[in-house]
Amino acid sequence: MSGPQVHPVDTPAGPARVHLWRPPRAHGVLALGHGAGPSLTTVDLVATREVAVELGWAVALVEQPWLVAGRKVATRPPVLDAAWQPLVAGLREPRGLLGRVRGPLVVSGRSAGARVACRTAVALGAFGVLALSFPLHPPGKPGSVRRDELARPLAAGVPVHVVQGERDPFGTPDEVRAAAASPLVSLYAVAGTHAIPASAVEAVRQAVRRALTELGG
Repeated sequence: MSGPQVHPVDTPAGPARVHLWRPPRAHGVLALGHGAGPSLTTVDLVATREVAVELGWAVALVEQPWLVAGRKVATRPPVLDAAWQPLVAGLREPRGLLGRVRGPLVVSGRSAGARVACRTAVALGAFGVLALSFPLHPPGKPGSVRRDELARPLAAGVPVHVVQGERDPFGTPDEVRAAAASPLVSLYAVAGTHAIPASAVEAVRQAVRRALTELGG
């Protein structure tokens, strides 16, 4: 498949961009968000997008307004949500970018994007969450756990699949598993820290393939 179609989209938080991959006869939508760093091409984001398209999902990689504006630092969580939620909700409206695509919606993201996905999954009617490098707590502060964000979709019966670096200072796989404490959480531990290395790409691909297959792929 050729490169993505790129569409500017106005949001309440400013202009965003959607990078869209749409395979023939797509049977579901994966909305994918980036992290707080200025990159759309991290190992885990690229691997997730590639596997999703291979499995027949339409992928919408959302470039948040702060990144479109050229800023180096991400905006606050409420502002991230304010851009993401209406944009993703509008993808499959009659005049939306994916208006004819049916099947499940899975919300996904890396790091800060994983938090956004968890916070908004229920409101968006998502079938599941795929969280990449979920930042459970700040490095060195295991007492400041973001358990409430991870719990939001779980409390509504929405399954959460987490791909986490084995040595992630923002929360190891064991820490995430303990914080979630739910049978609706599936954990995939891969080599690396918060930044997943290229050497772990195949492990990430396998984890994403399993997660999306279970979620309707």
